[in-house]
Amino acid sequence: MSDKPRMQVRYEDTIRPELVNKFGYKNPHQIPTIEKVTLNMGVGQAIGDKKILDLAYEAMTDIAGQKPVITIARKSIANFRLREGMPIGCMVTLRRQRMFEFMDRLISIVLPRVRDFRGISRKAFDGRGNYTMGLTEQLVFPELNPDKYTRPQGMNITIVTSANTNDEAREMLALFGMPFKADKKATGAA
Repeated sequence: MSDKPRMQVRYEDTIRPELVNKFGYKNPHQIPTIEKVTLNMGVGQAIGDKKILDLAYEAMTDIAGQKPVITIARKSIANFRLREGMPIGCMVTLRRQRMFEFMDRLISIVLPRVRDFRGISRKAFDGRGNYTMGLTEQLVFPELNPDKYTRPQGMNITIVTSANTNDEAREMLALFGMPFKADKKATGAA
């Protein structure tokens, strides 16, 4: 048994050759790869109660397997009783093996546990091959104890790729097993 994560082995053995066949890359450095995965949890209620942010911090640590960074407000907004420099969330950046292990859990365990799940949007790319998705409930991660984390808390997950276009990134993520919704043009639906 190798010490490489399952998704990394799959990327090296099957996904890279398929991308070369489909897009005809001449240089191995042109083949897109996942550079990092960023998890971001904004906790608006942290303004009134710091314990909520501490709970989100612990949840993010359990999900990512590493300590997150506390994010702070960049500017004051009076309507939200928000002051510049107040802690309002946490984020973590995953790279290399932890990134591949997280992608494996996300695709094979977490997304199938989302209630009424019919696939993720095909259009949530930023034009440069990076994909962002939001989860409304963090308890779909099996490592979280539902008795401890009783408040529903969402998070954003950004997958940063080295792909030049959205189509290259979409194809690569589909080969990883990302459950995209069916393409309306391909299925013939209106």
